[in-house]
Amino acid sequence: MDKQQAINLVKETFESSFERGQFIKFIKNLLNQYEEAEITRTVNYIPDSFKNYISKYERLGIYRDDEGHRIDILVVQLKRETSLEHARSMQRNFVAGYLQGKYGTDSDKDAALVAFVSLNSEDWRFSLVKLDVKLEATDKGGMKPVDILTPARRWSFLVGSQEKSHTAQRQFVPIIEDDQNNPSLTRLEEAFNIEKVTKEFFEKFRSLFIRTKEELDKAVNENPKVKTDFESKGIDTVNFAKKLLGQIIFLYYLQKKGWWAYPDLMDTVKG
Repeated sequence: MDKQQAINLVKETFESSFERGQFIKFIKNLLNQYEEAEITRTVNYIPDSFKNYISKYERLGIYRDDEGHRIDILVVQLKRETSLEHARSMQRNFVAGYLQGKYGTDSDKDAALVAFVSLNSEDWRFSLVKLDVKLEATDKGGMKPVDILTPARRWSFLVGSQEKSHTAQRQFVPIIEDDQNNPSLTRLEEAFNIEKVTKEFFEKFRSLFIRTKEELDKAVNENPKVKTDFESKGIDTVNFAKKLLGQIIFLYYLQKKGWWAYPDLMDTVKG
């Protein structure tokens, strides 16, 4: 698949409400090949601690990389929209139990690619959940393997019709383009790890802050009225630039969440 086709695939998948067929198409192109091994588990198979959040889950297939790691592809249907945004630890822990074989399936699994879907939301979450193994000392002086979970906040994309897919394109398009090789679990981890993207954001923010401060310095130095106003109010260009950019980011956040459509809520925020 060429680059433009890969970009279009990511956009069609991640800038829309969840659609099962489209998700399967994306996974097939991301992994190149996987074993279709579908199962569906309703609430009867879900532990009591998760029944208030999850109505059912599906396994679409099983993928094994060239290093022997097994990755299951899951769709987890959430009961409430709030479960999508505010219960990431619940989502992670539910999949951890699945990977450990606690829900009537085998435990020969290293990770899962998961679509967390809420029927009441146009957004959904695409996650990688992985079990690592560390050694822990026993009371008798020996060592035993213990499963641990990777941090959920670093292994998830919030996607859907209200979201843009620029970061997802950056992370997944190179893998989709490379249709001659099956991606390893390590490469998938790197795709979900957006630390580099976060670093790039702060570097650009720093550059914007410097440019803003320089323009403010110019305005203060060239306009006596502005200079007098700044001095009389005890304002300096550094803190003014910080506050200005911070308020712009906050307004963007409100716009992204769609809160402009709720004037009562905005009155509460302003109050």
